[in-house]
Amino acid sequence: MNFKYIVIHHSLTEDGKTVSWSAIRKYHKEHLGWSDTGYHFGIEDIYGEYEVLVGRPLTRVGAHCKAMQMNKYGIGICFVGNYDIVKPPMDMLLIAMNRIIIPLCKIYGIAWNGIIGHTEVHGVEKSCPGKLWDIDMYRELIRHELK
Repeated sequence: MNFKYIVIHHSLTEDGKTVSWSAIRKYHKEHLGWSDTGYHFGIEDIYGEYEVLVGRPLTRVGAHCKAMQMNKYGIGICFVGNYDIVKPPMDMLLIAMNRIIIPLCKIYGIAWNGIIGHTEVHGVEKSCPGKLWDIDMYRELIRHELK
């Protein structure tokens, strides 16, 4: 795949103490009729620990953002939680950055400014990854780590 972006999403659901990732996969498969979850990866608090979860294989086109062909050119990562009503926890942001985002940037040659919020894609009218998510700050953290 010729990935140029990492597209950040949120689930719009409260992150609890149980696994929501399987519910997201089930919804995508049973209600939307997809073969798998639309996201390539997820991150979720599972019993007090942030875990990176695997979704759709990177060898397959995503189903997370149709606009501007982001399904084809973007790796979709869903952060479980509703970041319209709470700020994303810094621990979660750092774990995702170190365990998945920076490695993906290095593997696929994605620059720090290729990390985008779903709402930043032209033609998308959503708040995703959340009104309280400071995507500019997150990109800056990633830019600093990629140096």
